[in-house]
Amino acid sequence: MTASATSTTAGTGAGGPAGPPAPAAVLAALETVRDPELDEPVTSLGFVASCTVSPDGDAQVRLRLPTYFCAPNFAFLMVADAYDAVAALPGVRHAEVVLDEHFASDAINGGVAAHAGFAQSFDGEAAGDLHELRADFLRKAVMAGTDQVCRPLLSAGTDPASLPGMTLGQVPPSAALQRLRERRVELGLPAGDDAWLLIDPKTGEPVSPDSLRMHLGRARLTRTSIEANGSMCRGMLGHRYNDTAGLGQQPQAEEDQ
Repeated sequence: MTASATSTTAGTGAGGPAGPPAPAAVLAALETVRDPELDEPVTSLGFVASCTVSPDGDAQVRLRLPTYFCAPNFAFLMVADAYDAVAALPGVRHAEVVLDEHFASDAINGGVAAHAGFAQSFDGEAAGDLHELRADFLRKAVMAGTDQVCRPLLSAGTDPASLPGMTLGQVPPSAALQRLRERRVELGLPAGDDAWLLIDPKTGEPVSPDSLRMHLGRARLTRTSIEANGSMCRGMLGHRYNDTAGLGQQPQAEEDQ
């Protein structure tokens, strides 16, 4: 039996001015929920198996993952974030998130429903909660995003030596640049037009010219690693579920520039 992450929310409910949200609105909210390791929405990855809303505002989401043994800490973050995203929608009276077919489904779903946190949900098995883990993955996302932003500049003829002196405001607008700004904001790092393009994602300090080559190499390696993991996860998910697409699933983008 699979337990579910479920709770009554303090939303407006079916009697509120807006009424219950459409399933499409719930799915749109889930687009803000990312796999922490892959830095992609659970929707585009195909992790949303179903999404329903009753006339009374009871919303249920069922999630699936590429394997039965996906890391429980990653899974916990996604279920918790999905619950928070759905429960916050106007018109949702009751939110339920179910992680199916995972070895730790009961512990994860029950812990999220009880707002217990990861460490309490896996009492005696987990060393601590997941704030630092989330931050580590955000730092990797910043590094990958740095490569996605810098490579087009270099391909267009920008002198690599000029990159340490560039600010975000000097970079042409792009989806990759906007995503980099957003990840920096989540980490509390400078993200305005006057912020340096190249920074240490842990300290926020600008990258020196002497460290430029190492920084760019690390950024490229981080991006290729994340993209390779994303491709592998899509393949395993397709194999596990006979290529049945999840709600909102999208093919892996080659490069978002």
